[in-house]
Amino acid sequence: MLKWMLTLVVAIFLLGIIGPHLARFVRFGKLPGDFAFRFRGRNYVFPVATTIIFSLLLWLLSRIV
Repeated sequence: MLKWMLTLVVAIFLLGIIGPHLARFVRFGKLPGDFAFRFRGRNYVFPVATTIIFSLLLWLLSRIV
């Protein structure tokens, strides 16, 4: 149990570091179905389509493994 928790913490840490750099090249978050709007000088983004695609990819990966 401890190994899985440690693995999860390390994976989240690495994704937090690598994610923003990877997002510049992949350009997810700008798909049709992703909502972005500006309200009172702030940008709000709701990546609905991107979330669905990532969920499907993770589901397929879990079925393969």
